[in-house]
Amino acid sequence: MVGRRRLGRQFGWLWAAYAVSAYGSGLGFGALPLIAVLVLHAGPAEVSALSAVGPAVGALIAVPLAPWVEFRRKRRVMIATDLTRFAVMATIPVAYAFGRLGFVQLLVVSAVVAAAKIAFNAAGGACLKGLVRPDDLLVANARLESTNWSSIAVGPPLGGAATGLFGPVTTVLADALSYLFSALAITAMRGREQAPPHRTAGESPVRAGALLDGWRHIMGHPGLRALYLNNMLVAGLIMATEPLLAVLLLGRLGFPPWQYGLAFAAPCVGGLIGSRLARRVVARYGRHRVFRTVGTLRAVWLIGLAFVRPGVVGLVTVIAVELAIIINMSLYNPVLATYRLEQTPQHLVTRTLSAWSIGQQACIAVLTALGGLLADVTGPRTALTVAGLLILATPLLLPRHDPTSQHEPEPARGRS
Repeated sequence: MVGRRRLGRQFGWLWAAYAVSAYGSGLGFGALPLIAVLVLHAGPAEVSALSAVGPAVGALIAVPLAPWVEFRRKRRVMIATDLTRFAVMATIPVAYAFGRLGFVQLLVVSAVVAAAKIAFNAAGGACLKGLVRPDDLLVANARLESTNWSSIAVGPPLGGAATGLFGPVTTVLADALSYLFSALAITAMRGREQAPPHRTAGESPVRAGALLDGWRHIMGHPGLRALYLNNMLVAGLIMATEPLLAVLLLGRLGFPPWQYGLAFAAPCVGGLIGSRLARRVVARYGRHRVFRTVGTLRAVWLIGLAFVRPGVVGLVTVIAVELAIIINMSLYNPVLATYRLEQTPQHLVTRTLSAWSIGQQACIAVLTALGGLLADVTGPRTALTVAGLLILATPLLLPRHDPTSQHEPEPARGRS
């Protein structure tokens, strides 16, 4: 049996930072809308605004941040964004304790956290590319992907229990502290960091051209362009179904909250399965076949949510559909993340990853808002059906051939 591949102490600290913040976010999953409802007695319009407007504003804030981050030491940026998230999240329990918590504060916190997350992930991707060998990138991305899904499987149920026992702001405090511990883990990366790219004399990092460099690279690369457009729509349509499904399950079909939580937490085990298979599947079938086949399989299951019925059969249907989607997403995502890093020059990594995240976040916000409007007019089941049908067209955007196929790992030959 082949032993577990070792990626070095520095990657271990980076992984630890990612894991502690991911589990903190898992504990605090949905905490801001929950506080808006339970503490501020917000209505549906305000909760929808919190879910869509905050991240959308955060994406806008991240646009000028991207070129600024590109020319800075990435670990310092990651520590700064972690401390920023810790500080803004900590204002919520403080304001709650003094009876001064307001809806505008929740919107501001949501926007700042969203912007800081985009900057952190972009800097983290650049850091990862300089930290591990090129042939270890897929292994590293698969480990980060598995951590993400395990945090979603474990965090929300524990967060729900903590909220019930200790109050609505408990998980927000835990999430805030996780960013502090993440910053400490990054500080522990003592090795020499790759120097950031140099600016030409008099060049401003926030000039108009620099703001668009990430998108210019993506849209000028045939493979990245196709994958970018496909991923924006797939992510946007899948995420747009979450509030629709909440209304359908908790409202129309009368599912108890514990079943609703189980329906989303249990399928996340599939994330561990898919991410662990990524390296073997690429080695056996080749990266382009993964993009075409697994990229298509991500899209075919969502329509099943439109046929959910009350009772155990309905619960099993949701779990089965979500499990199928997550297995394919968790296999696809690390392959995509690795390809994106391989096809991006070091001096453009941060701007490219930021552009990718900003576009995806904006698409999620727009499609979530449109899905809510459609559900108001026609009902959540109809809106779920429309999302499920639209996503069936997204495989048409996947690249038909890999323009960089000369760098693609060859499929394994011989006996299986």
